[in-house]
Amino acid sequence: MSTDRRDEIAAFYDDFGRRWAHGTSPLYEDWALGIARDPEVLTRLAALPRPKQQPNLMFAAARWEGAALSPYHEVRPWLLEHWDRIVGTGAARTVQTNEANRCATWLPPLSRIDGPVALLEVGAAAGLCLFPDRYSVDYATPAGRGRIDPPDGPSDVVLACTVDDEASVPARYPDVVWRRGIDLDPIDVGDADAVDWLANLIWPGPDHDARVARLRAAAGIAASDPPEIVRGDLLERVTDVASAAPPGATLVVFHSAVLLYLDAAQRRRFADIMGGLGDAIGRRVVWLSNETMGTLEEIDARVPQRTATDHRFVQTWDARPIALAGQHGAVYETAPFRR
Repeated sequence: MSTDRRDEIAAFYDDFGRRWAHGTSPLYEDWALGIARDPEVLTRLAALPRPKQQPNLMFAAARWEGAALSPYHEVRPWLLEHWDRIVGTGAARTVQTNEANRCATWLPPLSRIDGPVALLEVGAAAGLCLFPDRYSVDYATPAGRGRIDPPDGPSDVVLACTVDDEASVPARYPDVVWRRGIDLDPIDVGDADAVDWLANLIWPGPDHDARVARLRAAAGIAASDPPEIVRGDLLERVTDVASAAPPGATLVVFHSAVLLYLDAAQRRRFADIMGGLGDAIGRRVVWLSNETMGTLEEIDARVPQRTATDHRFVQTWDARPIALAGQHGAVYETAPFRR
């Protein structure tokens, strides 16, 4: 096995632990840093297809198969003993984060759109983020707290988000009249096993139990009115699915942590599609994006230097940065982009 290949995987796991898991999941940070320094496990990982080497998938598969939530040096013997089972689960499953709490960061821009809204999420998974108008939100603001509830009354799902500006708390909910999703592998929100896997993908950490409970409650709301999730490649399907939206509504195409799975040429192609989508389908289109720095260079160039973006997405409106949004929807900050 190539030493260079093992070194590449080691660097990937080291970055995952130090950059992404640090401060969010101490256990995953420990596991990732442990594997980054473990030649035997790195050799085993190098034998897998690249998409199946990622920490999120390997760690979730290990937990699915019964790995204890213990420090790496304690769990390592179990991992080696059950490696084939872990690899089998990883081969049969994919990573599809479906965090309903991200809707807390979608509501500020959505609330600014007048009239009926049609929602199209690319990378929708089970479609839990297609229901921003069905969740209550507890916003923590500099002046205190601001709770908002859907027009039909308080929801069984209560999201939580800290904002840095009172003006970010939505004054109203969007009038959603249509919702669709696109995903390579749509999740049936009525499938208990699929929902269990989604819950298992949530990283262990201080807010683990609350996030799992919220996911299951949001799945219940989605299951009561299942959205249509179209199977396919977002590059190939977004235009034809978008064209089915009601012509009298503003179409909002949105996504979180999706473009990082595309290469640079594919990201460029998607951005070009979005730039011309309104003309292609003959209606108003708003493109909202929550993606990390490094996704599109023209967006990076508009983020002020020395802006802290760790554990945050850069939220954009038609490719213009408007806020920083926490990966799991826990924070929303507009200060870097206020004028």
